[in-house]
Parts: sequence; C-alpha cells; structure tokens
Amino acid sequence: MKSIRELYRIGTGPSSSHTMGPRCAATMFAKAHPDASSFRVTLYGSLAATGKGHMTDAAILESLTPVAPVDLVWEPTIFLPFHPNGMKFESLDKEGNVTETRVIYSVGGGQIVEEGESELTTPDVYDKNTLTEIMDWCETTGKTYWEYVEMCEGPEIWDFLHEVWATMCAAVERGLDSEGVLPGPLGLTRRAVSYNVRASGYKTNLQSRGLVFSYALAVSEENAAGGVIVTAPTCGSCGVVPAVLYHLQKSRQFSEARILRALATAGLIGNIVKHNASIAGAEVGCQGEVGVACAMAAAAANQLFGGSPAQIEYAAEMGLEHHLGMTCDPVCGLVQIPCIERNAYAAARALDSNIYSAFTDGTHRVSFDRVVEVMKQTGHDLPSIYKETGEGGLARTWRPIAKPDM
Repeated sequence: MKSIRELYRIGTGPSSSHTMGPRCAATMFAKAHPDASSFRVTLYGSLAATGKGHMTDAAILESLTPVAPVDLVWEPTIFLPFHPNGMKFESLDKEGNVTETRVIYSVGGGQIVEEGESELTTPDVYDKNTLTEIMDWCETTGKTYWEYVEMCEGPEIWDFLHEVWATMCAAVERGLDSEGVLPGPLGLTRRAVSYNVRASGYKTNLQSRGLVFSYALAVSEENAAGGVIVTAPTCGSCGVVPAVLYHLQKSRQFSEARILRALATAGLIGNIVKHNASIAGAEVGCQGEVGVACAMAAAAANQLFGGSPAQIEYAAEMGLEHHLGMTCDPVCGLVQIPCIERNAYAAARALDSNIYSAFTDGTHRVSFDRVVEVMKQTGHDLPSIYKETGEGGLARTWRPIAKPDM
C-alpha cells in the first residue's frame, strides 16, 4: 500500500480526478515535448461528459498552451477499458504528423496512471493492506493506528501532515470569510458564512451541528470556486474531514499533535479503500468519495475521543456502510449540486458514527474490509450514467432557471 502522501494532495479544485489529474498529465506531457508544434488531446468517458463543468479543459489548456496550440477532442460515449477517466495525448510536428501518443488515466484523488501500468511506480510503504490485519497488529502490540502510520512512513510524516492541516484550516477560514455566487450556470450562492452566523443563535447542541455544517460548506465552496484545498480523499469530498477536525479542535481544545495523529488514522482508512477498491466517483460513484470521507472523519473523531482500535474500525465501517450505493450525479457537471451539501451532511454523519461506536465495545458483525469489498462491487454494478457523467440521477432533468427580463 502506498504512502498517505498520495492520498492527501494539496492543490486547486474543483475536482481531483477531472482537474488535478488532467493538469498533472498535461504538465508531464508538455515537459516531454517542449518543441512540439501542436498538441491533440482526446478526452473519453466521464472526463468528456462532465469535463467542462469540472474545468478539465482549462486545466489542460493552461498546461499545454504555453508550449503549443491545443486541439481538444471530446468523446463522452467512448469508455476506455482500464478506467472511465481516459485521456489520449498526442504531440504533432509542423507537418501534422504525430510524434508521440500517450494514453493516461486519472484514477481518482489526483493520481494518474499511464496505459500499461497497473499502479503508481512509487514504492509501497505499508506491509499490510487491510484494516483487519492492521487492527490485529494494534491489538497484538498494544499500539494505535497512527503509530503504525509513523512506523511505516517515518517521523517525517508529521511535517507533511502539519502542512496538510494548515491548508485545511486555511480553506475553512477563507470559506467562512467569502460571500457571493460560485462560478458556473447554477448561480449557487455561498452559504458557509450564513450557517456560521446563524449557528451562534442556537443552544449548544444545535449550535455544534450548525458550526460543523458551516465548516464543511466553507471548504467545499472554496473547492467549487477553484481554491486551494486538500484531497481527503478527493476534491469533491474535501470538506468532510477538515470540518470534523476543525470543529473538534475549536470546541474541545485538542492539541495540534493529537489532530495530526487523527489525520494519520484518517489517511490510513482512506488509503485502504483506495488500495482495495476505489475513491473515484467515475469508477464507483459518490460512495467512493463522500462515503470514504465520512469513514475517514468518523475514525479520526473516534480516536480523538479515546476509542480502541476496534471502536475506531467500527466508526469507519458505519461511515462507509451507510453511504453504499450513493451515485455521483453532478448537476451541469459542476462540483456544487449535490456535492457541497453532501459534504456538510456527511460531516454530521461522521460525528454520529463516532458516538454510536463509542457506546459499544467495538464488536459488530460486518467488518470495514467487507464493506470495502461490497462498495467496490456496488460501484461496478452501477450504470455509467450514475458515475460522474452528468447523465443520470439529479443531473438528468435539471435545467437552468430562466431569469426574468429586467
């Protein structure tokens, strides 16, 4: 299993698979062909279907145009066999002859894989790939999940997670300070600031929930506006983990060291899903994005409140299980409706999963690893119209609301 550095990626929104991945691929191809006379890029499947709403074209053009002109070709009905997010990059000489062709896939969380590769070329750093194996190790050694992360990643992982946490906090605070309308045809107004202000008028219990909503909305709205965020595990689900941890640090005064340990555990949970299933909405639907983010946040919260390895595993299991079957159906191909609201709701569900697990001894019948298997199969069984193509579900019948003439 790879480093959690591959899971937590700092970058700009709105989509890890549709913006970060294509930008990375285009930048790599541009560096390989500084003397090209022109480029041709063909986008397939989900990348073509919702690429304009996800700013895929902008990401590619920004990377390639400084070198040479770019011809973009959209093929939304063609799905390459390896992954729904396929791209073909071609460099051309002055006569229009193709000098090189590369097929690259954006497989989720900002990660790209070239055709012929089965995985990243970076080395594995974890010797265990399931939560059951890791939980057994914890129970045998008396250590925790974050200590397993430190053992495998090395002590330098804390500097990396410090940067991740600082970026998450900055996204929350920028989002709470921003107002106006998000880019795109939906005319969606930012709501984080109003939720945050209104929360102060409620009694403690409802105030707590309202603040969590506002933090998740803040980060998700920053993502939708193309701001700097952290994939956790993706751009589309980037608001859940920071909302939960920011709220707990503010309300319970947890030290940064404990927050970073919780982030390590959350990263381990997300990494297990990424390794054994998928975190790409185009491959398994939103269960792989918001569902996994909920599991990560639930595990992190449970650890902060002193949960045992079994209780942490149970919290993560509930966070993912109760998102099984969730479709990825972005209206207009934008990471706004229903994505932003889902982040806020999933943050609340993560806290509920933590509480539910805390009332138990961690014993339960369905393991987290089993839910990961089921999520993968469910994702494969979902028709493509429900996997980030903008053709099914909420995206299918939506039309822009006509504005009255003034």
